[in-house]
Amino acid sequence: MGLLQSWGGVGTSLASFIFIWDMIRRYCPPELVRALDKWTRRIRSFFYPYIHISISEFMSNNFKRHDAYAAVEAYLSEHLAKEATRLRAEAVGGGSKLVLSMDEHERVTDEFRGTKIQWIKHVQPESRPSSESEKKSYKLMFHKKYRDMVTDIYLEQVIKRGKEIQKRNRKRKLYTNGHSKTTWSHITFEHPATFGSLAMEAERKQEIMDDLLLFRESKDFYARIGKAWKRGYLLYGPPGTGKSTMIAAMANLLDYDIYDLELTSVRDNTELRRLLAETSSKSIVVIEDIDCSLDLTGQRKQKQDKSPEEKTAVTKKEVPYKDTEESGSRVTLSGLLNFIDGLWSACSGERIIVFTTNYLDKLDPALTRRGRMDKHIELSYCNFEGFKVLAKNYLCLDAHPLFESIEMLMKEIKIIPADVAENLMPSSPKEGAEKCLLKLVEALKHAKELMIKKDKEESVVNKRSQVADQDDTGTAICHVRVLEK
Repeated sequence: MGLLQSWGGVGTSLASFIFIWDMIRRYCPPELVRALDKWTRRIRSFFYPYIHISISEFMSNNFKRHDAYAAVEAYLSEHLAKEATRLRAEAVGGGSKLVLSMDEHERVTDEFRGTKIQWIKHVQPESRPSSESEKKSYKLMFHKKYRDMVTDIYLEQVIKRGKEIQKRNRKRKLYTNGHSKTTWSHITFEHPATFGSLAMEAERKQEIMDDLLLFRESKDFYARIGKAWKRGYLLYGPPGTGKSTMIAAMANLLDYDIYDLELTSVRDNTELRRLLAETSSKSIVVIEDIDCSLDLTGQRKQKQDKSPEEKTAVTKKEVPYKDTEESGSRVTLSGLLNFIDGLWSACSGERIIVFTTNYLDKLDPALTRRGRMDKHIELSYCNFEGFKVLAKNYLCLDAHPLFESIEMLMKEIKIIPADVAENLMPSSPKEGAEKCLLKLVEALKHAKELMIKKDKEESVVNKRSQVADQDDTGTAICHVRVLEK
C-alpha cells in the first residue's frame, strides 16, 4: 500500500512539473526559456549519458538507397547475428543456404576497444495510408564519452568491413517493380546464358562483347566528354529470336544486376524518377516490349494530324478520366525520355538501359535516336551459323552429315532460333542426336511446304486482283465512249 502511495506521489509530482514547465515556456521571456532549456538538457544528459545515431535504408529524400545501410546490415549479419534471439532467415544460392539477420526491433551488442556499443533494428510503417513500404533503419547507441572514437573510427571500420563482406558474398540480383509500385523487390539472378551459347554469328557476338567491355572501362572517358556514364541498347526482331537471352548474357558478362521495369505498374513520371533513383550502379535497366508497355508510340504524329476539336472529342470519348485513373499508368513520352537521357538519368553511374521490341517501326523516333539508344542490335531469324551454335549446345555436335541438308533448307526459309532449339531438344533420354536433327529437317521441310503454298495462294489472289482491275478499266472505257457519243 505504501509503495502504491509512493508511485502516486511521483505521478503527481511529474504532472505538476509538466504543468509548471508549460506555463514557464508560455509566459517567461525567451532568454529565460533558452537558459532553462540548456540546463534541462544538461540535467537530462547527466542522468541519461547516451548518444543515438540512426542509419536509414534510404537517404533523407527517400529517393536513393543508403549504401551505409546495406554495409551495416552485412556487418551485423556476419558478426553479431549469433547473439540475437529474433532472427530473419533468407535463402540465397538457390535455397541451398540460409543467411540470418536481425529481425525488427532486435538488439545486439558489439564491443570495440573495450567499449560496448548497442545496435537496434528499427522498422516503422510509412505514414501515408496508401504506401506499401516501411521505413527501416539501424540505430547505434553508446556512451557520450566515446563519441569521437565511435564516429571517427568505429563506424568507418564497420562500413569498410561490411562492404568487404558484401563484395565477397555478392550475387547478381533481378529486380522488379511488378509486386510493389513504389519500390523494387528482387530475387537472386542465376540465368546461365552466355555469349558463347547465343545463336548468332561469332563476329557479331564479338562486336557486342567488345562494346560492352569498353563501356565498363570508360568511366574517365565519359567524365572527360561531360556525359553521364550510361549506354542504351535497342534489341529488335521477331518473337523468339533471343532478346531476353541476350540481356541475361550481357548481365553475366559484365557482372551487373538487372532491373526489369514494368512500365504499366508505374503510376506517373514522378514514380518513374523515384524508381530510377533507387537503382544502383553496375546495373542493366530493362524495358521489354516497349511498343506494348504503354501508348507512347506515334503520339506526335496523331496529335499533328488531328485538329484541337477532334483531339478533345477523342479524349472525351475514348479515354475517360476515370478509366485512366483506374486502369494504369500516366507515364508520358517526355517522362520516359527524361528517364533515358535527361537530368535524372545521371543519378547513378555505370548503367545500361535496354529496350526490346518486336516491331521497330512502331516506336517513336525520339525513343530510338542515337544518344538514347546508342546501339541498335537486330536479332533476326536463325541462320546456319546460329544453328551450329545450338547444335553444339544441345547435342554436343560440331559436324554431322545432316548439316548440309539443314544449311540448304535454312537458305530458303525463315525459322526463329526458338523453333530450332525446340526441335533439337531431346524428347527422352534415349533419343539420340541424329533423331533430333531429323526432327529439325522435317520441321524445315514442312515450313518450306507451307511457304510454297502461301506463295501460290498470294499469286492467285494477285492475278485475280489484276483481272478485276482490267475489267474495271474496260468497263470505265466503255462508259466514257458511251458518254462521248
